[in-house]
Parts: sequence; C-alpha cells; structure tokens
Amino acid sequence: MQSCNKIEGTAVLTSVCDTWGMNHASTLNPMDLILATADAALKTVFAPATASRPCPTLPERADTDSVKELSAYDKTESGALMRVNHVGEVCAQALYTAQSLATRDPVLRAHLLAASAEETDHLAWTEQRLAELGARPSLLNPLWYAGAFGIGFLAGKLGGDLVSLGFVVETENQVEAHLQSHLDRLPANDLASKAIVAQMKADEARHAKEAQHAGAITLPTPVQGLMRMAAKVMTTVAHRI
Repeated sequence: MQSCNKIEGTAVLTSVCDTWGMNHASTLNPMDLILATADAALKTVFAPATASRPCPTLPERADTDSVKELSAYDKTESGALMRVNHVGEVCAQALYTAQSLATRDPVLRAHLLAASAEETDHLAWTEQRLAELGARPSLLNPLWYAGAFGIGFLAGKLGGDLVSLGFVVETENQVEAHLQSHLDRLPANDLASKAIVAQMKADEARHAKEAQHAGAITLPTPVQGLMRMAAKVMTTVAHRI
C-alpha cells in the first residue's frame, strides 16, 4: 500500500514554531505577525502537506492495491468522504494557528502548536488518499480556512485561554463523532481510508482530553449548537464541492 507523503524530520514542533514565529508571537511586530499568519494560511491551502508520521496502513494488506479493489461508486463515495475529512484538517490548521496567535501564554501556545503538528499529519494523509482515489480537495478550502481562522481568533481574544481550550474540546469532540460516522459510511473494503480515519479519531480524542486537563471550560449549550450547525453546513457542502 502506498504511504502518505514523505516523512520529514523529527523536530516537527520546532520547525513549525520557527516557521510561523508563533513561539515568540508576543514579541513580534504587527507586520511580522501578518506575514507569519499569511504564510501559514498559504501553506495549508495551497502547498502539499508533509507528515511527520507514516500514513496509517494495515500490514496484512500492505501488498495490495486498495484502490483497484474498489468499484467506481465506492471510489466516488470514499473520495467525497475523505474530501470532507481533508476540509476538517484545513479548518483545524486555521483554528490552531489563530488560537496560538491570540494567546499570550507560551505554554498554551506550545500545546496548541503540538496539536497542530499532528493535525498536519492528518492533512497530509487525507490529501494523499484523495490523490489515490482520483478525487480532489474542496474548491472552497480558502473560504473554510478563513472562516475557521476568524472563529478561532475570536474565541482566543474575546473569551481568553480557558474559553479557547473549551473551544478545542468541543471541536475535537464533534470531530471525533463525525469521524466515527465516516468509519460507518466508508465502503467496507476501503480499509486504507478506514485506517487513516481511525488514527485521526484516536488523535482527536487525545487532543480533547489534553485540553480538558489544561483547564478548558465547558462551552454554553447554545454555542455548542451553533458549532454543530456550522459543521453541518461545511460537511454537506464539502461532500460535493
């Protein structure tokens, strides 16, 4: 089975922080922050993602061609579902970038960037799987990124760090449930996509727990409902466009 994108380096967090300049965000001037933020956005939306971990695979099926085993209908369905998952990772990059920019706490910033580095793995894995399935990413990725960035930045600036962490918890909980639904909906014989989604689901659950341990507050029920509505719009549109 083909691996997902090349594996590059071991100091992923250090590389990401150095590239974005986010470890010292409080000392950067406004123009530096704008350039660093724009660089992160352009790389997420337009540049190929690079994973720090191998793409999840099933060893017992490593010598099979997982795409040729799928019917045309199954390839289309898998491609649509993985496109939605890819959009979710684009949004995750935007959220974590915005929240790391908004906080003044270097410990929280490091926590957010560490989670973002793992989300970059997800971005690379879903991107590669889309290519294998002959599917394309969402045409609206710049819009999804911009919307998620705005929400993340507002959550960090207006609500403070504990609200920002609460936003992480609720987002990851909803994403975990969404990924479980995709495990149920993916074609039974698309084991490659299922392996990727299963690892993503495990990572998202861990991110939520880490944010809870860091002191996240529970968001009000109306806010949780609005987040679910926004996610529903995104997943419905991204499934097709």
